[in-house]
This record gives sequence, C-alpha cells and structure tokens, in this order.
Amino acid sequence: MKDWIRIHERDNVAVALKELKAGERLALEDGRFVTALETVPAGHKIALREIPEGGEVIKYGHRIGLAKELISEGQWVHVHNLRTALGEVLEYAYEPAKVPGDDGKAGSDGIVGDAGKAECNGIAEGDGKARCNGIADRGGKPGGAAEQASFQGFLRGDGKVGVRNEIWIVPTVGCVNSIATALARKANAYLHGSVEEVIAFPHPYGCSQMGEDQEHTRQILADLILHPNAGGVLVLGLGCENSGVATLKPYLGAYDEKRVRFLVCQEVEDEMAAGEEILKELIDQAATDQRTTLPASKLIVGMKCGGSDGFSGITANPLVGRFSDLLVGMGGTTILTEVPEMFGAEEILMNRCENRELFDKTVCLINDFKRYYTENHQTIYENPSPGNKQGGISTLEDKSLGCTQKSGSAPVRGVLAYGQRVETSGLNLLSAPGNDLVAATALAASGAQIILFTTGRGTPFASPVPTIKISSNSSLATKKKSWIDFDAGVVLTDDAPAQLGERLFSYVLEVASGRKVRSEEAGFHDMAIFKQGVTL
Repeated sequence: MKDWIRIHERDNVAVALKELKAGERLALEDGRFVTALETVPAGHKIALREIPEGGEVIKYGHRIGLAKELISEGQWVHVHNLRTALGEVLEYAYEPAKVPGDDGKAGSDGIVGDAGKAECNGIAEGDGKARCNGIADRGGKPGGAAEQASFQGFLRGDGKVGVRNEIWIVPTVGCVNSIATALARKANAYLHGSVEEVIAFPHPYGCSQMGEDQEHTRQILADLILHPNAGGVLVLGLGCENSGVATLKPYLGAYDEKRVRFLVCQEVEDEMAAGEEILKELIDQAATDQRTTLPASKLIVGMKCGGSDGFSGITANPLVGRFSDLLVGMGGTTILTEVPEMFGAEEILMNRCENRELFDKTVCLINDFKRYYTENHQTIYENPSPGNKQGGISTLEDKSLGCTQKSGSAPVRGVLAYGQRVETSGLNLLSAPGNDLVAATALAASGAQIILFTTGRGTPFASPVPTIKISSNSSLATKKKSWIDFDAGVVLTDDAPAQLGERLFSYVLEVASGRKVRSEEAGFHDMAIFKQGVTL
C-alpha cells in the first residue's frame, strides 16, 4: 500500500492516504519526486506540480475548481487556496459519445486509468487498472454465479416485493404523532408469525401547507402507505387537517383494503382502543405472509452518501457504483439522488442518458434545483459541509465527482420527480435534496426496499427501509461498530479487492432476506418530508 493515490493520469493533485509530513517525498511514475512542503492530512490533496493562480485543479480526471493563488508543487491544496468554478443555471449539449471510459482511460467511477500510468495504492489489479471489485464490466453485465443470485422476500398481492414484513403507522398530520408512537409501542406486544415489528413514522406536516408543498406531502405519504416492506398499514388521521384520510385516498389509487386500514381520531370515542384493535387485525393478516425465493432483479436499491470525506470517492462510492452496475446488469433497479451533489458532475450523468428525452429531463432536474436555491435567495454552491471539508473535500465539484461514482457506469434509464415511484428497471435519477433524512425518505417513497448509504464521518440515522451504512475508511468502521454495517476502507489494504464487491452484493442479499442492519438492531426508524413552501 502506498501512502497516497493519484486517481487519474490527468490529475495534478494526489490524495494522501495517511498524513504526509512536511519533507516526505512522493515518487511519481516518470521518475520525478514531489516533496511535501507542509503537513497534508489524510484524505486531503497535495499538488503534484505548480498550479498558477486561476489554473484548474484536476482530480478524478476532471476540474474540481480553480486556484485562488499560485499553488506550489508539494503544497497542501484545500479551501484556503482552491475555489469552485461552477456557475449558475447552465445550458447543456447532449453528447453521449463523450461518456468517460470509452477511451480506456477514466471510467465513470473515476478510478480507472491507463495501464501503467495511473498511480495507485493497492487498489489496482494485475492489468494495472484500478478497480473497486472487478465483478462487473463496463456494460454492467454480471458474470458467474451472480447471474443466479436470489433472495428471500415477500411477494405482495400487487406484484411488488418487500424485504421486510412490518406493520407501519403513517400519520396524515403531525397532530397525531404521539398517538401513532404510543400505538406502535403497545402493538409490538402482539407480534406473531412473520410480522417483524410495528413502526410509527411521525412527521410535522399534513396541515397548514399550500400548493405544491402540500402536494409533495400527500404524495410521499401515499408512497409510504403502498410500500411493499409493510405487510400492513394503519393510516392515522385527526379529522380536520388539509391532508386528511378522505383527501389522501385518491392519491393511493387501487390498494389492498385488507392491508391498508384507516382511523380518524376525531370520529371515535377512544382512538387508542380503536387503533389497537385495527393493529391486531393487521398483524393477524400479515402474520401468515412467508418469504419466498425471488430473483435479485426484483430488488430496488437506493444510493445515498452523507458525511463524506476524502476517501469516499476512492473507496465506498466506487464500490457502490460497481454494485449498481452488477444489479442493473441482472435486471434490477438502482436510484441515485441528492441533486445538489451532482452539480459539477452532471454532464457525466447527462451523457449517459439512454435517449434525448431523458437528457432533457436530467437538465431540468439540475437547473430546477438551482432555481430553487436562487428563488429562496440562497447561494447555489454553499456546499460542502464543515465535516466534508475537515475530511478533505474542498469544493462542490470535488464532492460531486466523488458522489456520483455511486451511479457506476450503466446508462440512465429513468429520471424521477420528487415523490414519483420508479417504473423503469436500471439506473434512475431522483429529484431530492442532499439532506440525509429527506433524501433517504425520498428513495424509500420512490420504491427502494433497501438503501446503501456511504459515509466517511459516520451517522446513526435510519430511514423507512433498511439503510446499510458503508464506511469509506476502516478507522470509522472500527470506532463506530454500532453504526457501520460494511467497511469499504479495506479496499486500500485488502490483498484481494476483487472480492469486496462480491461481499457487498452478498451482504445486500442477506439484508433483503431478513438480516437486520445496525440501525434496525438499535430500533431506529426515521422519515422526513421535503418542506418547500410557506407554513400557514
């Protein structure tokens, strides 16, 4: 293992894999040596050559910003001498021929370089090309036993597939949150058969909202009510809210009346007794549901990152990208979201769109989100977060080029509005913000049964569906064993990195078959709706 990595042959910076002390020398492939002029923290960047003021800083083979001042060879490159080069709302051209990787150089995961040219650290395999796992080719086609992959899931009456058999309580309005929570606590005493847990999903919305903001709340609630991970759902209303039961029902369309039940608290004398009785019936109904063998093509997996660091784009995110390629190649579905963290890498995704219509939708996805910022008088590029910066990420381009590697290399086959349910298998893009809880809830609402969440800083949060936490570095996985489910940091030291992707895929199948993730073991279940409008 080397102490640093240059991700792409075009890069004029390298990433320190451990703290580089002033005076340490980096041996480049052309025989040159670069001497660190100052201490460079792990995960941060060091200049491999002089970069003039206003010059481009290149990482992942792409520009991540402009030098604020002259940056000397061997100097630490970070927020003090690097600024974003991004603009406002832009015009784009559809150029599918420019998809990275077709020249054998930079893959869309950003870590593939010409044999013998890219400087690496033990991630590289025998042909000199850096890979995260080697289990899928550029077309996302699986090989070997992966083609026969299956899991034990719940096949619902409408043809959808769940990976959990839970009873959900979905409040229509925040006023009944405490009742929902109390009912869930009582009803867990009545579990039997295959029912795993009764879960309440409190939220503060459902009333005092207007226009599109209220529509989004209704749509997300409807999506969760119909989610196949729930073997039964109690929709709990108050009776006087804007998004009450009667208003919400049309958003559901056709639904299984045995699986979805309703209770309006103002219409009964004792809402606790009435709710408890309904929950007993839902548990009895779902208790006979059994897991059955289903192909991996039935999986819908959301992809999200949070608390990223300088290793995220080298380890965890490319690993998830390879997972996505493999699942998509098997006929499964993945969903990538957090639109603000596509800014600066959006053209890579746009040029991977399967057709012009999807390209146009992706352009709207990006520019509409930028307008959302400007219409609220906010700076578009007020990102990365303090934690990101501490971990080595300097600009939004730096963050985005690492973030979008979770999409792998498969073509974009769907572009979803916020709250829209996924209909097309393959890689989909979803409109949602970067906020962890909001974005994860949006992924679940669009149909994801499981979420892969990569992180370099760590977080205990959960979502409505099993959320697999993947650490970008091994120190986090060691320190926060109660948070982290899978350590991608071993890609920096593991002698057999090709096995890591296979391990992740196998682990996801285990979770889909009932294995609980850390947040589930802790009893954590969160949800958050994207608030965009005024409150009355």
